[in-house]
This record gives sequence, C-alpha cells and structure tokens, in this order.
Amino acid sequence: MARYTGPTSKIARRFGEPIFGPDKALQKKAYPPGFHGKNKRRRKVSEYGTQLAEKQKAKFTYGLLERQFHNLFLTASRKKGVTGEILLQLLEARLDNVVYRLGIAPTRAAARQLVSHCHIVVNGNVVNIPSYTLKPSDLVGVREKSKSLVAIADSLQGVRPGRYSWLEWDGAAMVGKFLNFPERADIPENIKEQLIVELYSK
Repeated sequence: MARYTGPTSKIARRFGEPIFGPDKALQKKAYPPGFHGKNKRRRKVSEYGTQLAEKQKAKFTYGLLERQFHNLFLTASRKKGVTGEILLQLLEARLDNVVYRLGIAPTRAAARQLVSHCHIVVNGNVVNIPSYTLKPSDLVGVREKSKSLVAIADSLQGVRPGRYSWLEWDGAAMVGKFLNFPERADIPENIKEQLIVELYSK
C-alpha cells in the first residue's frame, strides 16, 4: 500500500508538533511551511478546517492512509463506548505501533518495515501485516534470526522499562506483552479525537 514518503519536517511544521519524533526544524522554523514563511497573513480556520486538520494529524502520526483510517473509525463506531477513545485504542493496538512503543524500532515507519520484512513474531508466529490488531495478553517479540540486527539492537539501547502501563518488556528474551487496551489518559499523543468524530459524523 502507498505510504507518505515526503519531507516529515514540513508536515510536523504544518501541525506545529513533532508528530514524527524530535525535529530540529520545529525549533528553527516555529511557523507553518509556505512560500511567504511567517510573514504570510493566514485566514481564520473554519470549524471544518480544524476538524480536518485533527484527522490529518492523527493519520500522519500513526501512518495510515484515508481509507484505512476511515475503516478503523467505522470499526470503532460499531463498538460500545466512546467512539473517539476506542479509535485511539485501536490505533495503539496496531502491531506496527506496538513494535514502536516497545522500542524495537525508533519510529513507526521503521516498525512497519520490520513487520513487513518478517522480523517480528506474535505469540511465536511470524506476522508481516503492520495493521494486525493485537489482543490483550498477546506476546510480541523479535524473530530469533533477527535478534542480531544492528538496527534493532541500537533502538533497544534507549528502552525504559515500564514506560507504558499497557505494555511489558522482557529485554533478555526480546519479547513484549500487550497487557490491555490503554486508557485515554495514558495515551501520550496530542490528538483531539472528538473533533475527528464530529468530522465523520457530518
């Protein structure tokens, strides 16, 4: 499936947040991108524009395209509970996101590549589908043949155990456990999910 491969700094500057990780460009140019730079007179954003921007930010943050994101929203809307919170929980339960959260990869894009190249196992079986949705108690680990990869070893050096309450990590075995779907207060992403719900509800 197609993926956004353009400049990430430009996208981060558009939203004014380091959605792809630490970015020096945000410090040097703390204003949206554009030909006229910070001197450009910008129109007041409409309610629809605000909602659309929030959806776009969520899509770029988790690395989904429009159809995939919309289908995930439809799944969330069919479940009992607060739709916006369930949407974020489903995003957090994606295999590529969990690989990133566990520290096996430094970014979600890198995590997606590891999954696609069959370096990740779920409950002992190789899974090469980044959008695979994990269930509570699922075990996510590095394939035995891939444990010596330099990229994985370098990424795991900065792992801080217990960083996320819904995940467990066994550094010796290179295996993590998806304990449960996280509560909204525990998800660190700065996303106003209610705006996304309002946009899709129109």
